[in-house]
Amino acid sequence: MVTLMNWTWFHKWGSPKWFYQISGRWLPWLSAAAVLLIATGVVWGLAFAPPDYQQGNSFRIIYIHVPAAMLAQSCYVLLAVAGLVGLVWKMKIADVALQSAAPIGAWMTAIALLTGAIWGKPTWGSWWVWDARLTSMLILLFLYFGVIALGNAISNRDSAAKACAVLALVGVVNIPIIKYSVEWWNTLHQGATFKITERPAMPAEMWLPLLLMVLGFYCFFGAVLLMRMRLEVLKREARASWVKEEVAKQIEQGGVR
Repeated sequence: MVTLMNWTWFHKWGSPKWFYQISGRWLPWLSAAAVLLIATGVVWGLAFAPPDYQQGNSFRIIYIHVPAAMLAQSCYVLLAVAGLVGLVWKMKIADVALQSAAPIGAWMTAIALLTGAIWGKPTWGSWWVWDARLTSMLILLFLYFGVIALGNAISNRDSAAKACAVLALVGVVNIPIIKYSVEWWNTLHQGATFKITERPAMPAEMWLPLLLMVLGFYCFFGAVLLMRMRLEVLKREARASWVKEEVAKQIEQGGVR
């Protein structure tokens, strides 16, 4: 009985109407949490956290670089999961999630690479080195570009969804390479900042604002993803009666949300 209920809940996500309704309830909370967490983390990290004993104030870019890098990798895992759900259970909402998340992940990867280059100049004396972690992150950016390009190049929606799902699943092998590259090879890049099984190497006044930024970035991702998915659902289901009713209601209230 419990198993049946769990599967019923899972398949509810395949309903565009149900997704649109439930996501509308989550969106304000995610947006508010993102603003609060990021604002607190930025002020705490940039203004009140002590300078690093080796890198001085240049280390403060960590408060953007690390959350962006973590989110870039997590987002691609989401693409792979959505691709698997779309291929196995044929849920169209999974392709909506995949197509909506890919540009966000690409932007986060680009931000991680850019902030890494800015951080690397004073630390390593170079904007770029062909380090294993950096190179695998660059490959991740190209994978995102590939998913986006496939989705736009194939006119048939079902064929595009399958192609993007396959690429997402194949490309996910790059995620453990990114994560463990500093352990598998002798690289310049430092080890993981967050380790669940170990105490943070940084003092609490430096680590806590970073934690707030990471949580804020994930809330920001959730809010933006839901907004993009809601718009995509309205476009794909434009002929459905519930969409026409929803759009008419939103127009009366001052615009589609």
